[in-house]
Amino acid sequence: MRRTLFNEDHEAFRETVRAFVERTIVPNHERFMEQRSIDREVWLEAGELGLLGLEIPEEYGGSGAHDFRFNVVVNEEFSKVALAFASCMSIHADICAPYLMKLTTEEQKKRWLPKFCTGEMWTAIAMTEPGGGSDLGALKTTAVRDGDTWVINGSKTFITNGYSADFVIVAARTDPAKGSKGISLFAVESGTPGFERGRKLDKMGQHESDTAELFFSDVRVPADNMIGEEGTGFINMMKLLPQERLATAVTNLTHATQIFTETLQYVKDRKAFGQPIGSFQHNAFQLADLSTRLDVTQAYVDKCIEFHVAGDMTTIDASKAKLWSSDIQNEVIDTCVQLHGGYGYMHEYRAARAWADARVTKIWAGSNEIMKLIISRDLGL
Repeated sequence: MRRTLFNEDHEAFRETVRAFVERTIVPNHERFMEQRSIDREVWLEAGELGLLGLEIPEEYGGSGAHDFRFNVVVNEEFSKVALAFASCMSIHADICAPYLMKLTTEEQKKRWLPKFCTGEMWTAIAMTEPGGGSDLGALKTTAVRDGDTWVINGSKTFITNGYSADFVIVAARTDPAKGSKGISLFAVESGTPGFERGRKLDKMGQHESDTAELFFSDVRVPADNMIGEEGTGFINMMKLLPQERLATAVTNLTHATQIFTETLQYVKDRKAFGQPIGSFQHNAFQLADLSTRLDVTQAYVDKCIEFHVAGDMTTIDASKAKLWSSDIQNEVIDTCVQLHGGYGYMHEYRAARAWADARVTKIWAGSNEIMKLIISRDLGL
């Protein structure tokens, strides 16, 4: 189905992003997988092209686009190569950016945003803890006020960009007696004494991105490194999570569509019993079904993007988009693996890599079970 979401400016921008991806990422893909990280030079060049500060006003060094559809274009073009590239970019440009733009003081904006936009300051956000998972209200990392500083103790895990980030937004408990209302957000910068990173985690997929454990042992940060007001961390995370979930839906769907497209060509070329395997009725019907599911999902996600650009997207909309897109993504790619036969189980085939990359999308950004809980509560259940 023809999409109507983008205009000529978005499509011209897409050509710029695509050229950047083909020039800097595609030739180095295998090396990024081996080293479990993306070269900093990639992000510096992305900064030069204005890809990192799309939501940041020009006065702070950003592009000042103020149109999430440009973010969508970046996510789509990165996802076509591999999901990990989009997740690294999205953590910085889609997820951390609103915290630094909407919750910070003027002094903080001037201090942090210019380097954020150039890629000189690469970012991550540290919510998840080893024993907490999706239960953000129960986090155990603490921050205790000591004069004009806060002292942070605790640990985080599964942090995308965690190994390479220069700047981490950390959720910590500042008042144990207030439950979720006692959580605040802090900026912890690389090199701060007591801030340590564990190993790059050995994930099942998405080897191109660095994912790490973070440890905070008497980490002392200035009081003016608090992001937002004290005690508002949880509510601000809840307010900003919908954009993360929408960005996740975008990357899920683009990733699945790309692997579907490649598999469609594969079944036309691959022959068995004297004919292309795509001509067998069972395979043809499976592909027809998946094509329909992808189109229907695209229509819903595009509508959510329209609502978000207009400021009308709800938490429920974003939760449904994240839930459905990740389920469809995994269904599509699993079928693509099956259609590849034994080759679909070989790591050198993109379908196999995509299958391993996709499985986490039903877990991160709030597990699909949490999405169902959010949606069911909205139904009054």
